[in-house]
Amino acid sequence: MSPAVSHSATLDRSVRLFKAFRNEQTDRDTFYRLLADDSVSQVSEFAPLSGRTLLDVGGGPGYFSDAFRAAGAYYLGLDPDVGELSARGSYPPGMIRASGTELPVRTGAVDVCYSSNVLEHVDKPRKMLDEMVRVTKPGGTVFLSFTPWFSPWGGHETSPWHFLGGHYARRRFHAKNGHPPKNAFGESLFAVSIGEALQWARTHPDATLERALPRYHPWWATWIVRVPVLREVASWNLVLVLRKNA
Repeated sequence: MSPAVSHSATLDRSVRLFKAFRNEQTDRDTFYRLLADDSVSQVSEFAPLSGRTLLDVGGGPGYFSDAFRAAGAYYLGLDPDVGELSARGSYPPGMIRASGTELPVRTGAVDVCYSSNVLEHVDKPRKMLDEMVRVTKPGGTVFLSFTPWFSPWGGHETSPWHFLGGHYARRRFHAKNGHPPKNAFGESLFAVSIGEALQWARTHPDATLERALPRYHPWWATWIVRVPVLREVASWNLVLVLRKNA
């Protein structure tokens, strides 16, 4: 049985996250530390962390490493981007450079497989999702979140012009700023929908979907994910929680 909706997902929490989110580009430390701490709280609702092995797909420069280790998890993170890995000066301990679509981890090795805001940056999202399920132990937890394409932040720094097309938004950003966006549509940013992700989660032969919810919203707004079309725009960021089948 899946756990009850957490009443810790309050409106105050949502306001803090959205305020920090607005300053992601200018104050990365504040945003990612807050997000990492909040992620520990969210994941803890579905799986114990103390003494458990956690793989973070797309762990970046170490904010999530700090938070999950503080919660007692045995943490392993990976990221394919050297720039992200060294964003705070050097590779964080326990991090390796590797691809999320070809995880260098044996089948059924980790208690929790976690990923935050990575899925929209891989050109084969289903392959990454399948890999996350593969490396998780039977009975273990897969917890991932991503930014759907039609959310207000779907184009990342090219938003809101992505609503007129990803290639257009990319060209416009380049013309306005004199350099291409970090998240370039078709290269490092791709259109992933909530509908596609839910269809994958509900039909996967090796895992069972336990929860789908909008990551930054208060608990009473989780109904948004159940409404087609509306959820693609209003969710901002989707969380999927799956249990690996025995």
